[in-house]
Amino acid sequence: MIAQTPLRVVVAGLGNMGRSHALAYATNPGFEIAALVNRSDVALPGPLAGHPIRRSFEEALREERPDVAAIATYSDSHADFAVMALEAGCHVFVEKPLATTVADARRVVDAAKANGRKLVVGYILRHHPSWIRLIAEARALGGPYVFRMNLNQQSSGPTWTTHKQLMQTTSPIVDCGVHYLDVMCQITDARPVEVRGMGVRLSDEIAPTMYNYGHLQVLFDDGSVGWYEAAWGPMISETAFFVKDVMSPNGCVSIVMDESAKSDDIDTHTRTSRIRVHRAERGTDGKFLKPDEMLSMQGEPDHQGLCDLEQAYLLKAIREDIDLTRHMDDAVKSLAVCLAADESVRTGKAVRL
Repeated sequence: MIAQTPLRVVVAGLGNMGRSHALAYATNPGFEIAALVNRSDVALPGPLAGHPIRRSFEEALREERPDVAAIATYSDSHADFAVMALEAGCHVFVEKPLATTVADARRVVDAAKANGRKLVVGYILRHHPSWIRLIAEARALGGPYVFRMNLNQQSSGPTWTTHKQLMQTTSPIVDCGVHYLDVMCQITDARPVEVRGMGVRLSDEIAPTMYNYGHLQVLFDDGSVGWYEAAWGPMISETAFFVKDVMSPNGCVSIVMDESAKSDDIDTHTRTSRIRVHRAERGTDGKFLKPDEMLSMQGEPDHQGLCDLEQAYLLKAIREDIDLTRHMDDAVKSLAVCLAADESVRTGKAVRL
């Protein structure tokens, strides 16, 4: 077998996610890091320590002419950076959310199609064995569904600083919500038709126009309904901060978290511990026919392992020319729901999709 030349990558943004993606490239023989880009100097882990940090993404694209651009900057630069890279001939990996408006998200997708390049969006749960199993178990139950999901984070110190920076452009229900709306859409295959949102500003450290607690409700055209709750800050409760529960007429499937888990631990956001499957069938005596099934998720990948899987998928999509049309369309759809919820928070009115 003839060895293939590694794909050269420029990574923009070296926060938590950017460093993890850069490490995934550094340890995958299918990639070679051409340049790292960040607005300021940051400490880099061992495999990255020999790379200088550049300031200009545009210059890095022009001078290095990479095969791939990975974009893990703040959300408001995602669309412009992605289009710039696609038009320069790069395949693109971009962290979620794909953009801060639906129009910009569609602009990125259109650029990928026009330039014949691959576009992979950072929906990390799509590569998580436990979430793949959760979706399969829920689909096997059959709809219509009730989705109950949240991800609240009690943050302080550097994490709260990052959250405040994110909230300059993006609310919690948009930034994190796209993951879980994507999961809902994968389970039901139905079209979201209406969204309602509410939000509260619980801190004077953020702009008066922003809220750090948000809650959305979404209605689907198959009768399914769902809610998602997200909050950031030092005042956020650790009680029931992680709920991932799907109900149907035939039972329910839920992620059961370890009671010692903390909301500020990034691995908690993807770790599942166990999946509980409950079936609603009853016998002639009215009692359940089967006990709940507890599926152990021991050995699942940690956060870095999931980032490694994401970049392995990007490599596979490029090498094998995988059709990413559904992937890109789903990214736009889940973003549209979360942005509609944000609009509903600000207007006090439900939004039809």
